[in-house]
Amino acid sequence: MFNNIIYFLVIILIYNFSFPGNVREDPFFINLLMIVFTWAIYAYYCRFCFERLIRQLQNFQFQKEIPGAPYHNLVFRLSILAILLFVLDVYVFHLKYWLHFIPFVSHLTILENLIAIALFVFYLSTIWFFAHPAYLIFFSSNISKDSFVKSNVRLNFPILFPYLALTLINDLVIIGPWEGLKKWLDGYSGQFIFFTLFILILMVFMPLLIKYFWGCTPLKSSEKIQELQSFLKEKGFRYSELLSWPIFEGRMITAGIMGIVPRYRYILVTDSLLERLSIEELKAVLAHEMGHAKYRHLLFYVIFFIGYMFISFGVIDIFYVYLATQPGLTDLFNQNEGLPSDLLYLIMAMPILVMVLIYFRYIMGFFMRHFERQADLYSAVVMNSPIPTISSLEKIAFLGGKIRELPSWHHFSIKQRVDYLWRTLKEKDLARRHNRFLIRSFGIYLVAVFGLGVVLNLTPLKEHLKFGLIEEAIQKRIRNDPKNIDLLIQLAMIYHELDRIAEAKVTYEEVLELDPERAVALNNLAWLLVTDPDEESRDPKRAIVLAEKAVAIEKSAGFMDTLAEAYYIDGNREKAIEIIQEAIGLAKENKDYFLKQLKRFRSLN
Repeated sequence: MFNNIIYFLVIILIYNFSFPGNVREDPFFINLLMIVFTWAIYAYYCRFCFERLIRQLQNFQFQKEIPGAPYHNLVFRLSILAILLFVLDVYVFHLKYWLHFIPFVSHLTILENLIAIALFVFYLSTIWFFAHPAYLIFFSSNISKDSFVKSNVRLNFPILFPYLALTLINDLVIIGPWEGLKKWLDGYSGQFIFFTLFILILMVFMPLLIKYFWGCTPLKSSEKIQELQSFLKEKGFRYSELLSWPIFEGRMITAGIMGIVPRYRYILVTDSLLERLSIEELKAVLAHEMGHAKYRHLLFYVIFFIGYMFISFGVIDIFYVYLATQPGLTDLFNQNEGLPSDLLYLIMAMPILVMVLIYFRYIMGFFMRHFERQADLYSAVVMNSPIPTISSLEKIAFLGGKIRELPSWHHFSIKQRVDYLWRTLKEKDLARRHNRFLIRSFGIYLVAVFGLGVVLNLTPLKEHLKFGLIEEAIQKRIRNDPKNIDLLIQLAMIYHELDRIAEAKVTYEEVLELDPERAVALNNLAWLLVTDPDEESRDPKRAIVLAEKAVAIEKSAGFMDTLAEAYYIDGNREKAIEIIQEAIGLAKENKDYFLKQLKRFRSLN
């Protein structure tokens, strides 16, 4: 399930960074045929791989244990192949373009994304369909193929629900009459606040929804259940219900906890776990889940998602500018006009995909592994010994497919967890030291991630970095073409954005030496001559001459605003008011700005 979090994040990004494109020359049925054909090849390959895996099991027929690692590794490789197949559908067979022919799809993002996600779930279901025979052997299960596939689909629903709910809200805002809300959500602060509140509210109430979606029901009263409930009560643990988790027909050996607030906090236990573990081992498992709640690990996961969003806005913008300023990339698209636009969007998606993998796989994965270890240590403390926890882990490893040494990005291997627990017998302060280690690690995370987010989103640094990259790219092109007026104007504008006013003025002067009639250069230089922060460097009289020449060449509201500003700075308020009123009459957009200018010119201050 945890691997699938990254899989779904990747395919959502891949799809949303694709572009429908223009009218396609290749007909729909050809693309549909190719999608079906490539899936058929993929399905055959899945079948071949699992049949070969089953044949390889003969090598273990005289051994007591059949390790589950080969099964998990094969599912992982085929899942990556499913992502590549989805990429093929989107960027080669133009999935988004054809989906837009379905009524309402192009106007409702949730419908479009549901169809795209359903296609990827279908690819994963292909893996699960052919994996079933191998699963029965590896995990000594007798679950039906239908239940096996359905259980996998249901298990992954919580991953998709937050995204789909957020998409639905976004659609409602777009089609609704709430213009103020739309404007607020278009801004960075609006998006950040909305996303944060949405995730927090969702994490509070989503367990209630998942409980019914997974078909969880209260465990039937028995001597064992009553003893477990008494154990939870004795430890003062607050929760809503102890539930039977029927995932994979209850045959999976696992337990879990969901819910941030006690009223909607549920402990989930499968029937197989209840049957196979002793009462002391079950108490150790419950103590482990209590540890997750005590240390508020679910709340930390919310913080990690918010942290990703916080830094992604800043980092990704810089990545885009970096890609756009690479000569090799720009030349590639300039020289190949027929090159598919999908390729450009795929390249644009790469920085986000890389960032998702690095952030969730390595940064969040680091904390997830150590949170599991923290919960293990808490269980050992609650049970007054690590032995019940170790025993439960060893039994789960054996019954769950001999996966004792199988590592993952979100959990230490059970061998590593058990070895660490054994250390508590000799190192009595191990749990306390691990807690301090996590506190320090999270402090570093906060400083690094949120510090970076503040610097990139709430300070001018991001804009300076972006414009610096653009400046460097323009400078390289100017060295090869020093009389390119368009490049010089772009460079002057960058200097202006970076508040390097003197350099901007010099560059505009160069432009006017090459072309005295270039209206943009006349206007922009005039503006700098009257708005220069260094008042001694201002020259309103020359600015009036330049601005009048620009207006004579091109009479636009923006150019007339510059002329009005020049007259105002030169002390001729009446002329400034006359010109800005004419500019207001010409303005087709941004009239509020011109009206503010008029109010300013009329002011006696």
